[in-house]
Amino acid sequence: MELMQFTAVVLLTLLMLKLLLLPRKVAVNPTMGMARWFMLAGIALLDLQFLLQFTLGLRAMGVTQAVMFNIALFVPASWTISLSILYLQQRGRVSLIDKVVGGVIWAITLAILGIAAAIDGQPLLSDTKELRYAEIAASIIFLGMQNYYSRRHVFNLRSMRQVLQNYYDRNTDGMLRWMQLSILVLIVMAVMAPLLIFVKSKGLALFGILFFVGIFFLVDSFCSYVVSSAPRRIEEAEENEDYIMNDDKTLSPDTAIELWIEKGGFCQNGITMPAAAEAIGIPRYMLKAWIKEHYTNYADWMTDLRIEEAKRVIIEHPDWNNEIISDHCGFTDRSYFQRKFKEKTGITPSQYHQ
Repeated sequence: MELMQFTAVVLLTLLMLKLLLLPRKVAVNPTMGMARWFMLAGIALLDLQFLLQFTLGLRAMGVTQAVMFNIALFVPASWTISLSILYLQQRGRVSLIDKVVGGVIWAITLAILGIAAAIDGQPLLSDTKELRYAEIAASIIFLGMQNYYSRRHVFNLRSMRQVLQNYYDRNTDGMLRWMQLSILVLIVMAVMAPLLIFVKSKGLALFGILFFVGIFFLVDSFCSYVVSSAPRRIEEAEENEDYIMNDDKTLSPDTAIELWIEKGGFCQNGITMPAAAEAIGIPRYMLKAWIKEHYTNYADWMTDLRIEEAKRVIIEHPDWNNEIISDHCGFTDRSYFQRKFKEKTGITPSQYHQ
């Protein structure tokens, strides 16, 4: 047990250093900087928790004493890590409710533990029935807090994915995959936390390993994301979502879009929604409204157009391979073209040709 606690302290300290040593471009960006400090605060609290467990030998004293310190530090750690992801998702525009929910829950859990310790008439680190009940109640309240933040994370993630699909013409899942997995990690960790806190059998080592792997993935993927180009590309798409063009053009979108399709404008690889609207000759808000009426999102519309074009060239050019067809129709690569073709038609390009 002591070895696992010592390993946790070393691992978490190294992760803190990784967060502190992020490039300057992260520090000068207000949103990225705030997200980094919240993540750092959460990891520091977890580090302090395991350091106290190791130096004070709380597990050797009894489960209840260890639990009290675990809850007192794990709740704010989870709160600040959750805020870190929210800051990235909402570009720093986090609501007051989202900011304070975790703090209120932390205050409530500390109050419950403090009252239990005061009324049992025993020293603070005594194993008493009152303290055990208080710790169970605090753990349930913690799960409620994490449920709230998890729901906010999932809602924001869906909104971000929709924004990207309304802006880019290609698969953008890779930009948000780390965030999706990180949210899942936080949910799993929230469920595991009571087990990690209360279990005293040999199974604790397995829970501990899974917990450490989750924390490492969370911090490592966070660092990779904030130094990549993905935040800038997502911000570009979100700014377009908020943009309303003041334009008095009266050109019918149906006519303009039909002409653009006939010219094969959709075959241009990497064309964003604003670029498509400009090429069509209508305001982007008009194109957005047209897409919303006829399709799920911009990416879905572009995929349908390209699949129909692929069907045509497969028949007209039987000598073309999938690489050439993919490039001609505007797909990012052959494997993505083949996957989307089968997803839309139920068969592969080769089967369609036959």
